[in-house]
Amino acid sequence: CLFVFPSWDETHFGKMGSYYINRTFFFDVHPPLGKMLIGLAGYLSGYDGTFPFQKPGDRYEQHNYMGMRGFCAFLGSCLVPFAYLTVLELSKSLPAALLTACILIFDTGCITLSQYILLDPILMFFLMGAVLSMVKSNSCADRPFSASWWLWLSLTGVNLAGATGVKFVGLFVVLLVGLNTIYDLWDLLGNLSLSLVSVRNFSLSLYASFQSQLIGNNLHNVSVPEHLAYGSVVTMKNLRMAGGYLHSHWHLYPEGIGARQQQVTAYLHKDSNNLWIIKKHDSDTAPSSPVEFVRHGDIIRLEHKETSRNLHSHQHEAPLTRKHFQVTGYGINGTGDSNDFWRIEVVGRKTGKLIKVLRSQVRLTHVATGCILGSSGKTLPKWGWEQVEVTCTPYLKETPNSLWNFEDHINPKLPNISLDVLKPSFAEILLESHMVMIRGNSGLKPKDNEVTSKPWHWPINYQGLRFSGVNETDYRVYLLGNPVIWWLNLVTIGLYLLITISTAVALKRGVQLTSELKELSRVVLRGGGQITLGWLLHYLPFFMMGRVLYFHHYFPAMLFSSMLTGITWDTLLKFCAAFLSPSTIARKVYGGGFLALVLLIMYSFYLFHPLSYGMIGPMASDPSSPMAGLRWMDSWEF
Repeated sequence: CLFVFPSWDETHFGKMGSYYINRTFFFDVHPPLGKMLIGLAGYLSGYDGTFPFQKPGDRYEQHNYMGMRGFCAFLGSCLVPFAYLTVLELSKSLPAALLTACILIFDTGCITLSQYILLDPILMFFLMGAVLSMVKSNSCADRPFSASWWLWLSLTGVNLAGATGVKFVGLFVVLLVGLNTIYDLWDLLGNLSLSLVSVRNFSLSLYASFQSQLIGNNLHNVSVPEHLAYGSVVTMKNLRMAGGYLHSHWHLYPEGIGARQQQVTAYLHKDSNNLWIIKKHDSDTAPSSPVEFVRHGDIIRLEHKETSRNLHSHQHEAPLTRKHFQVTGYGINGTGDSNDFWRIEVVGRKTGKLIKVLRSQVRLTHVATGCILGSSGKTLPKWGWEQVEVTCTPYLKETPNSLWNFEDHINPKLPNISLDVLKPSFAEILLESHMVMIRGNSGLKPKDNEVTSKPWHWPINYQGLRFSGVNETDYRVYLLGNPVIWWLNLVTIGLYLLITISTAVALKRGVQLTSELKELSRVVLRGGGQITLGWLLHYLPFFMMGRVLYFHHYFPAMLFSSMLTGITWDTLLKFCAAFLSPSTIARKVYGGGFLALVLLIMYSFYLFHPLSYGMIGPMASDPSSPMAGLRWMDSWEF
């Protein structure tokens, strides 16, 4: 029953796999590699790309979806051996590696996340592959340019590329490897046996030229008039990356936000409210009048086609950007005042020259105040429909924010030219598409009544994520980490800091340690330090993100905290055993402590495994429920 309908974000990433199989262009805020691999897995396993993936709960029926799920589950299962080998390499301790593997095997959250068509198991596969390759490469540092050195160095690069190609948070592991490399170079610099020579050794807001190459896009194989003329209906695209189209709508600015006039914004999507009519500042163009071209230096008026209000500015402050002026829609049926007049200028052109659609970069200077029309890049609140702020800046710096081009151009009096002359280079397509993805990702906002979370919720397992089912009659899957494992990981972070501080102070004070304790100190400071840095890099940046956040964003950091748990508890038990004699007692303490941890983890999995594999029947609040008594926190929704 669990596997016959899509759950949660499968409706997104399964659909995108279908798009690749059907060779359909689409836009997503994540890089393409993960969806391409999902599509490839589906194609190779016989899926034809016809399931609509409209909403969770729709039955797959005869559609062959298991190849895509099996692919993600296989990559998720690889996390266990990757973490095992990483900890084994860092600690040289089989029990530490086994404890880490045990944690990941019996974590309900990792199991849940790995058994569906999602990007997370693919991302974590490449992430852990990069960490393992980095650690193995470090172990070959005494054999530079050997076959194993080249192998692990190459695999590090491949996995880093894979991680960043799935999600932008893959950049965090790139930073981890970069900091590790800097540390190694610094270490080599202090090695006097080496010479210095040795040490040295879309559819949404993509550019028009990009869109014109996309089959099915409204600009593909389109012809438009080449030069701008009075009476033309146009759209204006801001030249900052993902800057959006000049846009207006009937909604007014709210009370207290400048003048209560019609809103003007930048909008990332194609829309009829992006259309403007170019008119002379002092008269209208009669339909029967001959064509008169707009020239560099002309004073024009832009009338919004849908609302018949003019593009207007005045010295009221902009909604978000201080010391910039507000831009509004003003007037009735195109009749306004002198604050509706703008001087149009083309970058690098002389007065009187014609203005080319799509190719001319234009600047609109407000005649009355001298400010320049631009997009600040800031997202307006909900009263502004979370569109981008448009302002008039008095600072006359020439930046992409204050430059525009004319994209759509409608004028039946003029001959057309083909857009094929604007074909962009591969580098231009790559740069623009990634900038649009980054902007789209950072601008994600929660939907109404959507369950989101905050970064401080994650390490304490405060709130899970409902994958499927709500009612007692539904088959329910709930993404929640194994509470015992997650709280053990959280306690271990504090324990590791105490051990690290104690070890560092002991070494600084010159305390005499046995060779075994010295090796343990090295493991704590170097091996544990690398893992702790990985945890910090994959966790702390989320506190600075303005986008919507979910519980599953913590799982890459959870992998690092699980490895740290294996290393820390192995080291702590060995420290305790080292101060006990005879050796038989020491072995019993070490073995007993290790066994108790493993049994505790396994028993907690026995209690909470229905979270991953599915629950049906009464909710946990009902005494007859199989999960009765296990809802340890009120914020858990199962």
